[in-house]
Amino acid sequence: MPRVRQVQVLWLWSDDDQKGLVMKNVNLQVLPKFEDSWSYLYFEKGTIDQHQKSIGFHYLDRVVPIPIETLCLLMLGPGISITHEAIKRISESRCLVVWTGEMGIRFYSSGYAGTYSSKNLLRQMEIYSDEETRLGIARYMYQKRFFEMVSPKLSIEQLRGLEGIRVRKAYEKYSHLYNVEWNGRNYDQSEWDYGNPINRALSAANACLYGVVHAAILACGFSPAIGFVHTGKQLSFVYDIADLYKTETTIPVAFQIVSESHENVERRVRYALRDMFREQKLMKRIIPDLKDIIYGSNYVGEIDPFSEGRDVAISY
Repeated sequence: MPRVRQVQVLWLWSDDDQKGLVMKNVNLQVLPKFEDSWSYLYFEKGTIDQHQKSIGFHYLDRVVPIPIETLCLLMLGPGISITHEAIKRISESRCLVVWTGEMGIRFYSSGYAGTYSSKNLLRQMEIYSDEETRLGIARYMYQKRFFEMVSPKLSIEQLRGLEGIRVRKAYEKYSHLYNVEWNGRNYDQSEWDYGNPINRALSAANACLYGVVHAAILACGFSPAIGFVHTGKQLSFVYDIADLYKTETTIPVAFQIVSESHENVERRVRYALRDMFREQKLMKRIIPDLKDIIYGSNYVGEIDPFSEGRDVAISY
């Protein structure tokens, strides 16, 4: 029986003097089961190339085989280079490849859409094309987000108004909780450095959340542009799904970070959310929520939950 290689995995919890580093030995050849088809791997600081009949992660004199046939999402972080042959092999394996910031925070670009089937996209289009069904989905997302029933007679504009009220209350709640001055959501991307710390922190936090949600939507074969509450933008559905988690993730984290210091709020927010997303297993929640929103209890088909996934960077 061949000897199974153990590699050391570096879990990066902080960039300050490597405080909080946790080192684990993980057997990367213990593959996820095939039916757990929404598992993902994150790599940084190395090269990915074709390896035997699959692909491998090359770091100095080590090669770690990547179980591409069992993956749905391959996340490439800083310091990664990837060859043409590796991309070709990934595309043949129904695996989505995305380029992200450190630890999967910030979504920069994506490759193959992740699924050969158009079933989920067609279902999304079917819902969107029927005004009554589309409004029903928008109401359901509101109820799922705020745990509050709404009248079926409400229009989409009235629903957005109610949502705005609830979000403003969340801002006020955390403003009082963390003693951070709040004068409303107001920022100008062209004059970013002149924005106040809390608005900069919220924008940076939301960008992190959008990246994770965007990757999950693409991996499922949905369109990020076809939204139900937000419409008319390339990331409308990303904004819809991300809104489900803001009041428990980005908003409290942004206010907490600003309450501690006004220095480097964007970077500190990204690292705080990186840790929170891992601890809360956010990727593991997004896929079932997508399934619930689009299919409800009538779902029979292709979406299985994400496994927890692994964040991989070889260290000596």
